[in-house]
Amino acid sequence: MTIDFRLYLITDRKIATKPLPEAVRLALEGGVKAVQLREKDLPVRELLALAQELRAITRECGAKLFINDRVDVAVAVDADGVHLGHQSMPPAAVRKAAGKELMIGVSTHNLEEAMAAEAGGADFITFGPIFETPSKTEYGAPVGIKALKELINYINVQIFAIGGIKSGNIERVVASGASGIAMISAILSAPDIKEAAAMFVQAATVLNRLSA
Repeated sequence: MTIDFRLYLITDRKIATKPLPEAVRLALEGGVKAVQLREKDLPVRELLALAQELRAITRECGAKLFINDRVDVAVAVDADGVHLGHQSMPPAAVRKAAGKELMIGVSTHNLEEAMAAEAGGADFITFGPIFETPSKTEYGAPVGIKALKELINYINVQIFAIGGIKSGNIERVVASGASGIAMISAILSAPDIKEAAAMFVQAATVLNRLSA
């Protein structure tokens, strides 16, 4: 499958200003083309039901759906891909289990993790946190724009910058040469989710032109 998106929306129902399915639909109406369902605390049956609902919405809107960590749920709902963390199955094992149909994204926080993800067969990676953000405090201090620029020299798969990206600093990310941006709160916590999504999609489109 082709990675034809430059903005990767990651869900967090606890911070969304609307119920999650409605919030995702609004973001898609704003131009978002890829969504990762990341609700780690949900029991698997609730996660599956939510995944099925988001699969219907993303399919209706022509967008891709990724499931965080749960390869079984991704396969069950016919998602486009799975997103793996540092405690997930390795990408090579996922590829063996799920075949070539699932796209694989991997969260990385340093060069070593990024290189391992690429070697393991990841189709793309997220890298960060670029800036300080509450959702990524467990991963330590922000890596910064400099580390993102350096990473691009070593990694051939597409790199999505993540962590604390908002309207006040997105230009620096755009100028870094990253393939795209991954966002949570700047869109889902916005009073107008559709408007926020449209603004960041436009910025990511500029990023696409600059990095082409």
